[in-house]
Amino acid sequence: MSTANDLLEIDPLELKFPFELKKQISCSLQLRNKTDDYVAFKVKTTSPKKYCVRPNSGIVPPRSTADVVVTMQAQKEAPPDMQCKDKFLVQSVIVNEGANAKEITPDMFSKDSGNEVDEVKLRVAYVAPPRPPSPVHEGSEEGSSPRASLSDNGHLTGSEFSFATNAYSEQKSDAELENRSSEELALISRLTEEKNSIVQQNSKLRQELETLRREVSKKQNGFPVVLVVVVALLGILLGYFFKK
Repeated sequence: MSTANDLLEIDPLELKFPFELKKQISCSLQLRNKTDDYVAFKVKTTSPKKYCVRPNSGIVPPRSTADVVVTMQAQKEAPPDMQCKDKFLVQSVIVNEGANAKEITPDMFSKDSGNEVDEVKLRVAYVAPPRPPSPVHEGSEEGSSPRASLSDNGHLTGSEFSFATNAYSEQKSDAELENRSSEELALISRLTEEKNSIVQQNSKLRQELETLRREVSKKQNGFPVVLVVVVALLGILLGYFFKK
């Protein structure tokens, strides 16, 4: 928070944005007036095109608070090492009782105006976005892929950001491999069924052949030559079928 000598106590003094590409991110500020005076404020930034501040100026009555929302526009690329050099400045001055926000002008916060201008600087930091809970499969604790960790101050460093990107790529590759394995298992299952069907057909054919051989043996005991020829032909057909 701000020091006790400030007109407004500001919380927090560091704006932490959970950085995500191509997504607007907001952060809230609370301005607390612990004095018995009406205090006007104005919020400035070193990157006005990058941030939207609502409201960027106003009046905080005595012993009251005001909330300010700072929204960072969607970013197309991540900064080097996930470090942010943007700064914010909150200026405040004492105004007359009954003053309203429409009466606030930039000249009121100029040191040449003769007003005692109080200034508080705010830093900006990027932190890791919250991760949604993911289901944990049995036996996957030791083999699970590590996640990106945060540095001691809660900021995501460049190496940790790169590690998180690589972990996401590995998970995507595992998913593609799992899909491909499912297709291969389906093909193996289909081939196994076809093989079992062929084996059953072969067994049935052998049984029919044995029955035919017995019938021929009974009916044609006087013609052994014919039986030999029939058996030979059936053997040739079976050999050709199995080779195929």
